[in-house]
Amino acid sequence: MLERLCVFLLLAFATGLGVGAAQAVVLRDDRQVDVTVAKTPQRIVSLLPSLTETVCALGQCHKLVGVDRYSNWPDSIAKVPRMGGGLDPNIESVVAAKPDLVLMSSTARGADRLTALGLTVLVLEPRTHADVQRVMRLVAQALDVPRVQSDQVWRHIDAAVQAAAQSIPDAAKGQRVYFEVSRAPYGASESSFIGETLQRLGARNILPASLGPFPKINPEFVVRAQPDIIMVGDSHFADMRLRPGWQNMRAMRDQKVCQFKSEESDVLVRAGPRMAEAARVMAQCLSEKGRP
Repeated sequence: MLERLCVFLLLAFATGLGVGAAQAVVLRDDRQVDVTVAKTPQRIVSLLPSLTETVCALGQCHKLVGVDRYSNWPDSIAKVPRMGGGLDPNIESVVAAKPDLVLMSSTARGADRLTALGLTVLVLEPRTHADVQRVMRLVAQALDVPRVQSDQVWRHIDAAVQAAAQSIPDAAKGQRVYFEVSRAPYGASESSFIGETLQRLGARNILPASLGPFPKINPEFVVRAQPDIIMVGDSHFADMRLRPGWQNMRAMRDQKVCQFKSEESDVLVRAGPRMAEAARVMAQCLSEKGRP
C-alpha cells in the first residue's frame, strides 16, 4: 500500500499535479480588468517596448514569439517577428503566433478583439517609477517568476538611479531643465517618470506637474521660462533651432543643450528596466552642462 502511494505521488509530481505545480493566477491590469493566466506562459507576444524589456529583464526573453516594431532591446530579440506598432498591432499576426499571453499598452487598439478571439491579454503601461515596480511584479506573476527575482531587478534599478545622482557634482545640481520628448513640441513634466528621474538627480523641471506627464506646450512658454539646460533627441534639435526666440535663449547661446542619439533617446523615453541607464545619461548631461 505504501509503495503504491509513493508511486502515485511521484507520478503526480512528474505530471504537474504535485504541490510545486504552477497554479492559475488572476491579475488586475490597467483596464481594471481581472485577467486569468491559466498556466505558465510559454509563448509571449509583447506590444510595448518597455514590456518587452521587462520580460527580458526577468530572464524570459526566449519565450517571446512576437514584438512590436519599436522593441529593439536586448539584441537577442532582433529576429523575433514584428507584429505592427504598439498603437496599431497586426491582429492577424498576433493570433497566428498562437501566444498564451499578450502584453500590450493601455493606449493600444485591439485588446478587446484579441480577448474575444480567445487570447489572454494583459494591459499594462508604466508611467511612473512606482508603476515600473508594480508592472515588474505583475509581469513576474504572469510569467511564474518568483517575486524575489522581480524585486531584485527593481532594487538594482533603484540603486543605480541613486548612484547616478551621487555622481553629479554639487555645483551642477539645482539646474532648471527642459526635456523635450517629441516634436509639436511635447515635454516631460514633473509628474512623468522622466521628471521623477530628474528630481532624483537634483534638477528642477520647468514644466509643472499640473500640466500632466507629457504636455503639448507652447514654444513661447519655454522661452519665457529660460531653462538652464535643454535635453532633446538629435532628430528634434534642428526643428528646435527654427522656433521664434529660441536662438536667443541662454541655454542655446551658451550651448547648454544635450542632444541624445537615437539609441539614447530610446532608453530615456521608456519606463522600464533601463531607467537606471537613462539616469546615467541624464546625470552625465547635468554634470557636463551644469557647471558654471
